[in-house]
Amino acid sequence: MSPAAPDTTQPSQRYFNRELSWLQFNTRVMEEAKNAAVPLLERLRFLSISASNLDEFYMVRVAGLRTQVLAGMNAPSFDGLTPARQLDKIAKQVDRLIAEQERCWWSLRKSLAAKKISVSTIADLDDEARVELRSTFEAQILPLLSPLAVDPAHPFPFLSNLSLGLVVQLNRQAASNLGADTAFGLVPVPDHLPRFLQLSRGNKRRDYVMIEDVIGHFMPDLFPDFDIGERGLFRITRDSDIAIDEEAEDLVRHFEFLLKERRRGRVIRLELNAGIDAELRSFLIESFECWDEDIQEADFLGMVDLRGLIDNGRPDLLFPPFTARLPERLRDYDGNHFAAIAAKDIVVHHPYEAFDVVIEFLKQASRDPDVVVIKQTLYRTSDNSPIVRALIDAAESGKTVTALVELQARFDEASNLRWARDLERAGVHVVYGLIGFKTHAKVSLVIRREGERLQTYTHLGTGNYHAQNARIYTDLALFTADPVIGADVGKMFNFVTSSSRPQDLRKLTLAPHGLRAKIYELIDAEIANARAGRPAAIWAKLNALVDPDVIDKLYEASQAGVSIDLVVRGICCLRPGVDGLSENIRVKSIVGRFLEHSRILAVGNGEPLPSQNARVFFSSADWMPRNLDRRIETLVPIESATVHDQILDQIMVANLMDTQNSWELQPNGRYARRKLGEDEQPFSAHQYFMDNPSLSGRGRALKTSAPRELPDPPQIKAGSAQKSDGKSAA
Repeated sequence: MSPAAPDTTQPSQRYFNRELSWLQFNTRVMEEAKNAAVPLLERLRFLSISASNLDEFYMVRVAGLRTQVLAGMNAPSFDGLTPARQLDKIAKQVDRLIAEQERCWWSLRKSLAAKKISVSTIADLDDEARVELRSTFEAQILPLLSPLAVDPAHPFPFLSNLSLGLVVQLNRQAASNLGADTAFGLVPVPDHLPRFLQLSRGNKRRDYVMIEDVIGHFMPDLFPDFDIGERGLFRITRDSDIAIDEEAEDLVRHFEFLLKERRRGRVIRLELNAGIDAELRSFLIESFECWDEDIQEADFLGMVDLRGLIDNGRPDLLFPPFTARLPERLRDYDGNHFAAIAAKDIVVHHPYEAFDVVIEFLKQASRDPDVVVIKQTLYRTSDNSPIVRALIDAAESGKTVTALVELQARFDEASNLRWARDLERAGVHVVYGLIGFKTHAKVSLVIRREGERLQTYTHLGTGNYHAQNARIYTDLALFTADPVIGADVGKMFNFVTSSSRPQDLRKLTLAPHGLRAKIYELIDAEIANARAGRPAAIWAKLNALVDPDVIDKLYEASQAGVSIDLVVRGICCLRPGVDGLSENIRVKSIVGRFLEHSRILAVGNGEPLPSQNARVFFSSADWMPRNLDRRIETLVPIESATVHDQILDQIMVANLMDTQNSWELQPNGRYARRKLGEDEQPFSAHQYFMDNPSLSGRGRALKTSAPRELPDPPQIKAGSAQKSDGKSAA
């Protein structure tokens, strides 16, 4: 007897929960740590990333749900789960994830030992190593430690977020006449101490001991008047979300205050070593006041620190080095960005093409005497940012420079405040956007005087102006001299600097005014095509799909017969492949060497995808309520034929046909690794882009190359979208 069809009128059968979907994504990240096709130290990196992701999940998402429960809020999420029920489900799924992380670590530890990279216990060390350890402890570790007794005269200290520490029972020695007979002791592990201490064993071996084992071994040196009793290890996670007071008179000072307050956020997760003594456990729970919070026991706390084992001089255990390309078309114009952009639009595909293109664009603008105005959004940027340096140089040379610095970029608020002050000192006009709306758009506008006219040069991107992130995030950066796009971007800047809603945008679509409606309009057009018997198809690439109204619109399209293929890296609340609801929707996630970050939308426009007639866009926005309704975001139409072919026929086709890094979302919410068909060859989108130059950056080389020199990805077979015309994907 076949199972009953799900009742898709019920929220729980219609949508996946946002938080549980995120945990599924982090599980896929962790699964890469078990992937034998990934180099050993890169597998360790994936395990570390999964732990770091989980820390942030607790600091923000779990903290928010816990706040709702404490406030007595019972309103369910759009999938029908109350905050308390979500916390219950999260705890169970996190327990499974942590157990799998630990199994993975013990497996990797054995594999590392086979490659002469060992993590030893103190008991494993020989006499020579113990002598070395004693010397290292006394010279480099002991001076940095602050052993703390906790008794009536010494209250429990404040410990910062993600602190790792040792706790110990102390019994006063009989010969001492000082203070109480018993106490608890704490030894916080300083952040700047390495978690893994390397021993000198020659060039061929890498031997490490863990810092908590070292400190525990020398605990009598830290508390000489006490006999050392039971010991334990702990780690805390604090609530790190920030609640903005929209009535604050001085936003900068308000943020400075909030950042100080965030340091003291309540503990929302207490991690303890497995089998910790019951009295120590109770002492820590009472001291951190986390009776109602998540308390987790594990053999290894703080797996994020595994990254300390990666940079150990073993390149043979890492991905082969990859050097980003510079677009050939820039060389056609002797590196003159303005001349190259004026000739034709160009898309730079990071990280396969260098972020230096973006930096040099702004450097040239800062030096060019004909450039009169530069306007720039800054959501996230790197330390010692070359982007900020270029803006400062431009202002100091007399140009009019406006920088929109977003203070609400989570965990980058402090650095953004610092950049804002540096920019203001140089004479840059710094603005902080609109209260209640994060400026998430990635935009540069350069206005250059050329003869009797002013010419705009615009950069619009899907990623941040962050040089380090651009080495691992896949993003798109469009450079265009289109005067209409330039005028629309100018109106966007006027919107955030003057709070005046932009009027008469001709090409650019902005959130919160118009982006949601534009997405509906494009989907509705495909619904109309399907109902009229014409080909109808949607391809989209996103980081997250959460918005229930957009999901309902996609369900409507599926029921009308529109073929829909979605590449959603992370959270996906849409349930694909359900008869009568979403049988025409397929969802995949790509997790691999690079972090998929670009957002792309393509609609067939009356033809099967891919086609020259398709309408193609890229965006800074994911399909989440916050992006569509509470952020300044961009949706950019692609009109250049070469750029159109690059994004649709090259990038989207390769993503859809990837087999090596892909997971397919099942109707039950689980993800399954993509399996090869009977006659199918393995294909990695990441490797394809590393090996093949992009279309819009090829310049004259594109005209002189035979099509066969640029290999196609495999033939499209996803859904009803067939790549049957043999057109080159490159």
